[in-house]
Amino acid sequence: MFDELETPAVLVDLDVATRNILRYQNYCNEHGLTLRPHIKTHKTPEFARQQVMAGAVGITCQKISEARVMAEAGLDDILITYNIVGASKLAKLRALSNQVRLSVTADSLFVIDGLSDSFEDSPEPLSVLVECDTGALRCGVTEPSDAITLAQAVERAAGLSFGGLMTYPAVGGTQNVQSWMTEALALCKEAGLDCPLVSSGGSPDMWTAHHAPVVTEYRVGTYIYNDRSLVEAGVCSWQDCALTVLATVVSTPAPDRAVIDAGSKILTSDLLGLEGHGHLLGRDDLSVRSLSEEHGCITATEGATGLAVGERMRIVPNHCCVVSNMVDRILLHRGDRLEGDRKVAARGCVA
Repeated sequence: MFDELETPAVLVDLDVATRNILRYQNYCNEHGLTLRPHIKTHKTPEFARQQVMAGAVGITCQKISEARVMAEAGLDDILITYNIVGASKLAKLRALSNQVRLSVTADSLFVIDGLSDSFEDSPEPLSVLVECDTGALRCGVTEPSDAITLAQAVERAAGLSFGGLMTYPAVGGTQNVQSWMTEALALCKEAGLDCPLVSSGGSPDMWTAHHAPVVTEYRVGTYIYNDRSLVEAGVCSWQDCALTVLATVVSTPAPDRAVIDAGSKILTSDLLGLEGHGHLLGRDDLSVRSLSEEHGCITATEGATGLAVGERMRIVPNHCCVVSNMVDRILLHRGDRLEGDRKVAARGCVA
């Protein structure tokens, strides 16, 4: 079946993706966590609906344009975990709030003031979660006391309501989340402030989320597909990887080197601390050693690659989320049976 497809192509095994969705939903149910999956991994409304039908409370988006695609497809409970800055984006956010139950995050008075200016005459207040840096060194206030100061500012601001605390922790940072958020909640109580939600996330630590019982909601994205980074981290196995890139050997310029038609424009240049640019299924002795835009160079651990021009390879990418944003459509299959294709509807939605 795969021999008839044009390459490079992004394949998604529906059976594996469905199993991944259900497995993690069951984990959250078992541990009393609400699940709000991040759609940046698949960027398709169909998978988002499947996640909600399995029990997710809603979805997470990173950008307004992503959220708009999902809203137009009928997804009606959306958290945007990104600081919204600028008049044009704020106007789009206000318009989106008329379609769905919407919540956002903020980590500064500047962002809060912009949100309030846009929502001060809204019939329903916009729910704003304060973003907290619990160790990832990205966005977020760095001290629990600062989180309470911003929470109080949200409560005072016209058109807004305090929705809770949100974090995206560093890998391995589950205990940091527990201690940081426990202190923050104590300060909330001391200030007479109700904190409706504590939202955390991250696929690398998804199976230890329950070790931070202070968290009430968990956000994961990569879990639906999984990728090489998660396999190497011990989070899943190769059999749990739903997304693969199908490539063709187009040149064998030397016995120890072969070239495939998948380069950085399909596999991406993300390394995530790994060596090489993906795992070739069934060929542990080979490595995608380097990429240019349209070429991937494969080398053997030792000796010859044994590959021939025209041969097909399936590759588990280092980082599946970026691969989804590289193509207009993904090809769906169940095992060796092709099931059609699906538009990546939110591809390119980065604003």
